[in-house]
Amino acid sequence: MTLDPSSNIPLHKQAQQILRELIESPEYKNGKMLPNEVDLAQQLHISRNTLRQAINQLVFEGLLVRKKGVGTKVARKAITGGVKNWLSFSQEMKMLGIEVKNYELHISFKKASLEIADFFGVEEGTRCVVMERVRGNTSFPFVHFISYFNPKLPINGEENYNLPLYEMLQTTYGIEVKTSKEEVSARLAGEMVAAKLEIQPNDPILIRKRFVYDVNALPVEYNIGYYRADSFTYTLEASR
Repeated sequence: MTLDPSSNIPLHKQAQQILRELIESPEYKNGKMLPNEVDLAQQLHISRNTLRQAINQLVFEGLLVRKKGVGTKVARKAITGGVKNWLSFSQEMKMLGIEVKNYELHISFKKASLEIADFFGVEEGTRCVVMERVRGNTSFPFVHFISYFNPKLPINGEENYNLPLYEMLQTTYGIEVKTSKEEVSARLAGEMVAAKLEIQPNDPILIRKRFVYDVNALPVEYNIGYYRADSFTYTLEASR
């Protein structure tokens, strides 16, 4: 890690670039603490004030997290979701270069609540195939999914749910999903979700309800995702 004092680029900008490269390295990208400011400034041969300028900018950008009395660490890369060009979870992770791990996978039959029954156009209490999954990267889980499937479809619970979901539905049954309508909200995790995501009950989570339709506008999936708030960002894009 060397800077060029003779360069026209200010030292704090050069330090920023070195820190950006450090953040992307395998050693640091999953949230490791940076060396303390004294040691880091000595390694870069700059003053602590110059180093702080660089760090402050990266904290502002959300790339670093500074905690008083603890130090500065790399922010965990958040999963970014949105309403434009929506993807399955597996596709989202593949685009981000994140290796997916299944921490739990359960298939069962459950009675549809009034809301779920209305979505599928069936009577309340109708049994649906339900898939529950806890997923994350190789270090920790960050989302708990519960998916109800339309009982009018031939889905029977014997499918291979280790495959990407929408790929499996298309190859097995010719069900081609097209449209996703979503609702996003926030709350505290609570005991059950906290245990699934390895966080504290009072930690915040984001909840994403996803209503999935096929190419003929037939409801296919009612999905609820409970996300660790430190690992998921939801984006909206609007044009005028």
